[in-house]
Amino acid sequence: MARTKEFDPDAALQSALELFWRRGYEATSMADLVEALGIGRASIYATFGNKHELYLKALERYGEQQRPLLLAELAPPGPALPAVRAVVRRFGAESVSEDGRLIGCFITNTAAELGPHDEAAARGVERSWDHIETLLHSALVRAQAQGELPEGRDPLTLARMLLVVMQGVRVVGKASREPARVRDAVEQALALLD
Repeated sequence: MARTKEFDPDAALQSALELFWRRGYEATSMADLVEALGIGRASIYATFGNKHELYLKALERYGEQQRPLLLAELAPPGPALPAVRAVVRRFGAESVSEDGRLIGCFITNTAAELGPHDEAAARGVERSWDHIETLLHSALVRAQAQGELPEGRDPLTLARMLLVVMQGVRVVGKASREPARVRDAVEQALALLD
């Protein structure tokens, strides 16, 4: 008879996500994971695979948590441009908050740490960025159809520019002690929507 798991895999995955998010992939050892998840190494391997597979599952979990929040922010009925502005400003504000600076965005952290040499992690980052870009693009198309965005503006190009700014402020905010640098960049990017 097979033994039942004596731990909650969902809670364990969430704990792994939080640990990887705080420390990064390389700085997190299997011993750290055993301690944070409160389960044995064999149980981690049997449930999630190796450290890399667990990291990729944590990355996917992060996306599953973030996608609905961003959709709710960018797809409400009514004017679309205020929602776009609010999301971009939120990314900037989170980037310069003390908490944001300490842990940053899990996607941005992954892009910087693993993206250049880890194809699977880079695909996970690209999926996240594609999703953000698609939501921004849809909101900007709506804004243009509602007369909020001038006809001569390309919603896709603007969405891509905003995505790059949003990710860039996450990187700068993680190390910078100058919040005005991030705020000014965000406001300059948003000025292009006028």
